[in-house]
Amino acid sequence: MLQPKKTKYRKQQKGKMKGNAQRGHQLAFGSFGLKTLEEAWITGRQIEAARQAITRHMKREGQLWIRIFPDKPVTKKPAEVRMGKGKGAPEYFVARVNPGRIMFEIDGVPEAIGKEALRLGAQKMPVACKIVVRRDYAEDLA
Repeated sequence: MLQPKKTKYRKQQKGKMKGNAQRGHQLAFGSFGLKTLEEAWITGRQIEAARQAITRHMKREGQLWIRIFPDKPVTKKPAEVRMGKGKGAPEYFVARVNPGRIMFEIDGVPEAIGKEALRLGAQKMPVACKIVVRRDYAEDLA
C-alpha cells in the first residue's frame, strides 16, 4: 500500500479543496489517461485496487504510470471514546485530487484494451472519471 516513508509532521489539518487541478491535468507519459471530474480524498488502498485492475486487464503488457501519491495523513479516534482529549492517531494516508487531475496513464497497448483497462480502474475510484486519449495518438504505433 502506498504511503510516505517518513513525514515532517505526523498529523495534518483537513484543509479545503476548491477549484480545478492546476498541475497534473495533461497527459505527460502515456497515450491514455484516467482523469477525475470531482474532488476527493483517494486512499492508498483505492489506488492499489485500481492499479491491480488495470494491470490485470492489460495482462502485464505496456506500461502504467500512477500520477498521484497519498501523502496526507488522516487521523481517527478509537471506537466509543468520549469527546475531547486531543486529535486521534494517524489511521491511513490519502491523496488530494481536484477535478481535471490525471491519476493513471498507460501506454504500449491497443486502444480497446487500454480504454477497457482504465474503465475497470475507474470503477475502483470514489469519484467520477473520464478516459482521455493523447491528441496525436495513432493506432498503428501501439
